[in-house]
Amino acid sequence: MKIRAIAAIGLAALAAISVTACRDSRGGAAADNGNVTIMVGGIDKVIYLPAMLTQQLGYFKDEGLNVSLKTEPAGATAENSLISGDVQGVVGFYDHTIDLQTQDKCIQSVVQMADVPGEVEVVGTRQADAIRSPADFKGKKLGFTSPGSSTDFLTQYLATKAGVSTADYTGVKAGAGTTFISALNNGQIDAGMTTDPTVAQLINSGQAKIMLDMRTVDGTRAALGGLYPSSSLYMNCDFVAQHKQTVQKLVNALVKTLKYINTHSAQEIADKMPADYAGGNKDLYVKAINDTKAMFNADGKMDADGAKNVLNVLAQFSPKVKPKKDRIDLSKTYTTEFVDKVAG
Repeated sequence: MKIRAIAAIGLAALAAISVTACRDSRGGAAADNGNVTIMVGGIDKVIYLPAMLTQQLGYFKDEGLNVSLKTEPAGATAENSLISGDVQGVVGFYDHTIDLQTQDKCIQSVVQMADVPGEVEVVGTRQADAIRSPADFKGKKLGFTSPGSSTDFLTQYLATKAGVSTADYTGVKAGAGTTFISALNNGQIDAGMTTDPTVAQLINSGQAKIMLDMRTVDGTRAALGGLYPSSSLYMNCDFVAQHKQTVQKLVNALVKTLKYINTHSAQEIADKMPADYAGGNKDLYVKAINDTKAMFNADGKMDADGAKNVLNVLAQFSPKVKPKKDRIDLSKTYTTEFVDKVAG
């Protein structure tokens, strides 16, 4: 019985390895044939607009790629799809590459689309007089996307920088979009961090006011003391090394889109996006894009000092990064190899 049990375990392990190998093989072969699947951490968020805009403009197709875009509500869940090998890339926050290095996983940003978070700290109108800055966070309920998310760490940083301990406020998982709006209206949160188009909807309806705006370089420097690279396309290091031609094509397409964003109006950009992204209010969607588009750079290159600032924030508040901060090799979390080769 013991021999058969051991044999069964061995066969099961071999089968699991075979399945994984087949999946990796299919993924690599598909990529070499121009088929790429990318997970976006909230495909309708304006901070990740370049992914769908590239698709809509036909730039992926121009590069000979057949890109399938999928979505998860948050970057923290999107990264799981990459780790499991279900997708070849993720459009999400750069800080996940640092977080994953602490788990001995090599993930690289191959095109850095934004040097600032694009996040906004909004306060419910009823609390606007009581919460004027992070110094007023004590005793309040603060919303973020999910525990361990970029918005969670940034909230902790803002509070601590203002002299408020993370134990002095209550962090609440508020999600994004309708769930965030509902949490604010129902009193589940007093304030919280979110992005457009949610910000535009809240401000336009009078439900909230902006306390901190990290959609611009100046606003980000004022809030965080430096840049905070965010929206990126990140991929497994092995995939990047083995499929350079495919990665170069992806980067070519995305950088072309970044240039489009920097040379076209919010109205022109909105006109290219899927109609349902406007949520029935095209004018408000145009405003959301207009208020956020300044976050996107035009060349896809990483700001080295910004990357250091991201590590500084995570080293203080991420339970995974904090004990390993001195062993983090930032040079492995991003590469400019491909953006440096983009023509023009």
